[in-house]
Amino acid sequence: MGRLLDKRIGRTVRVVALSAFIALVAAACATTDSSGGGGGTPSGGGDKKIALLLPETKTTRYEAQDRPLFEAKVKALCSDCQIIYSNADQDASKQQNQADAALTNGAKVMVLDPVDSASAGSIVSKAKAKGVPVISYDRLITGADVDYYISFDNEKVGKLQGQALVDKLKQDGKSGQIVMINGAPTDNNAKLFKAGAHSVIDASGFKVAKEYDTPDWSPNKAQDEMEQAITAVGKGKFVGVYAANDGTAGGAIAAMKGQGISPLPPVTGQDAELAAIQRILTGEQYMTVYKAIKPEAEKAAELAVNLVNGKTTEASALATAKVDNGQKQVPSILLDPIPVTKENVKDTIIKDNFLKASDICAGPAASACQTAGISS
Repeated sequence: MGRLLDKRIGRTVRVVALSAFIALVAAACATTDSSGGGGGTPSGGGDKKIALLLPETKTTRYEAQDRPLFEAKVKALCSDCQIIYSNADQDASKQQNQADAALTNGAKVMVLDPVDSASAGSIVSKAKAKGVPVISYDRLITGADVDYYISFDNEKVGKLQGQALVDKLKQDGKSGQIVMINGAPTDNNAKLFKAGAHSVIDASGFKVAKEYDTPDWSPNKAQDEMEQAITAVGKGKFVGVYAANDGTAGGAIAAMKGQGISPLPPVTGQDAELAAIQRILTGEQYMTVYKAIKPEAEKAAELAVNLVNGKTTEASALATAKVDNGQKQVPSILLDPIPVTKENVKDTIIKDNFLKASDICAGPAASACQTAGISS
């Protein structure tokens, strides 16, 4: 009876050990996702670890577009590369912790889209101390020894927004005041959008009646700002709204609708979010700026894979521009933004499969799609 019990115990131990081994192998094969906090466990024992640190989830593009496109391209280019992923939920301190964890977990390249463009310099310093190159993704990290920068020509984005608004107002025979709802003051891109927009608006003859910088790019805060502007300026006393992105545009439009303003004045935007394209088709928002995220994410992946494989010459060849970040001329990849109105939704957003016609044309936008010649 004792020998039989010993055999059963022995089999049990072997089964438990085998199960533990299988679990460890499965864990080693998984992509690390530390979006909930401090970085988690690295995704395996290899050396080809790439950290992807994104800034927030209020703008839908990051989880819906940037992350999956980046990860898919890395996988296609480098089957043994591993990704350590985090999203900071617009919390600069949280992003600092996530970056520290990624470095501790063995990241060899860091792709960083900063919550705060200035304070992210300390993340760059820590990475460089460990010999880890940093790619500033989408938003420029200022005053730091960044290795590469990939984004769009962001001052041009602001110019496109400002020009579209001014042209529309002049086409409609309008003159008067504009309200400006800018982006987050901690985001260097927001400063560039603002500068580009002002370069057009200030020379146009239209006066900026009220202007706000919107913390965290929050649509709710943008709505509050627009309500303040309506109170200060008066319902019929402004003819257009410059909104720096589609989230702030949505907040501004909600405020104006809540105050019974009809018809709505032209409102700008950026990012070609689904809700914004539907608003454009139904006439609530005038335009957005389409930034083709697929080439941005894929070029960043290509750059990161070259760096993690030690192919510095190939990496350098991808960066054909330079951008001054206050410390150095950063080798950069700059992509072209595209203004989108009702007239070219079909030939841009839908043609590129950025959004599906079936999604755009759902609900209240269905009849507007028919009018615009878009079939779902």
